[in-house]
Amino acid sequence: MDPMTEDKLYHDADLASFYDLDNEWMEDSEYCFEMAEKAKSVLDLACGTGLLAAAIAGEGKRVTGVDMAPAMLAIAMAREGGGAVTFVEGDMRTVRLGQRFDLVTVTGHAFQCLLTREDRLAALKTIAAHLEDKGRFIFDSRNPAAEEWRDWTRDETERVLDHPKLGTFLAWNEASQEPETGIVTYETHYQNLIGTKHYQATSRIAFPDRPELEALMKEAGLRPAQWLGDWTGEAFTPGMPEFVVIGGKA
Repeated sequence: MDPMTEDKLYHDADLASFYDLDNEWMEDSEYCFEMAEKAKSVLDLACGTGLLAAAIAGEGKRVTGVDMAPAMLAIAMAREGGGAVTFVEGDMRTVRLGQRFDLVTVTGHAFQCLLTREDRLAALKTIAAHLEDKGRFIFDSRNPAAEEWRDWTRDETERVLDHPKLGTFLAWNEASQEPETGIVTYETHYQNLIGTKHYQATSRIAFPDRPELEALMKEAGLRPAQWLGDWTGEAFTPGMPEFVVIGGKA
C-alpha cells in the first residue's frame, strides 16, 4: 500500500474540506508568492487546494498545479482564481508534463510525505525535468534535529475551527516516531462541538537530514544555492526548525 495514495487527510472529501481552515495563507505562501513575481511560468508540485497557485496566476503567467488527490484538486479548481491555473492530477514522483518552468515549488512540507530515499530522489528528478536552464526551485522539509513532532500532542495542538458548511469543530493532533526509521505517524482529529461527527486521518511523514538531501539533489542534477532555516529568509543554522532549499540545475 502506498501511504501517499491512501492518506484520508487529502483523499477524503470531508477531511480535505478542512485543509484551508487549518493551513491558511502563511509565511511559506508569502515567500513563494514574492519569489514568483519575476517568473513567467510556475509549476507547483503537490499543490493541494491550489491556494498558492491561484494567487500566483494572472498577468500572463503560465501556472500549473499538480496533485495526486482528486479531493484536493476539486477544491483548487473551484476556488477564486483557480480557472487561471492548469491543474493536473499526478504524482510528483512520476509526472512528466513535457514543459519547463522558471520556478518549481514544493511547499507545505509535502516533500516529507515521501517516505523513502527512492521516492525523494524521484521527486527531485521531477523538479529537474521541469526546470528551465536558469530556473529556480524551492522546497521545504522540517529539520529532524528540531524534533518539532514532539509538540504534536492534544494539549499543544487543540484548536477550534469554524467550518462554513459543517459547523464548529475542535481539532487536535497526536504523534509518535518510529525510532528505527525516524518516520513520524500523526493523527489529525476534527470533532464537532455537539459530538455527532468525528473525522480522523492517520498520516506518516519522513524527516530526511541535510546530508541526505544534499546527496539526493546532486544525484538528481540539482544544485542548492541557499539553505534557509525558516520562512523569514534567515540562513540555516543547526537547531532551526526548517530546511528551506532554493537552487537551480547543476
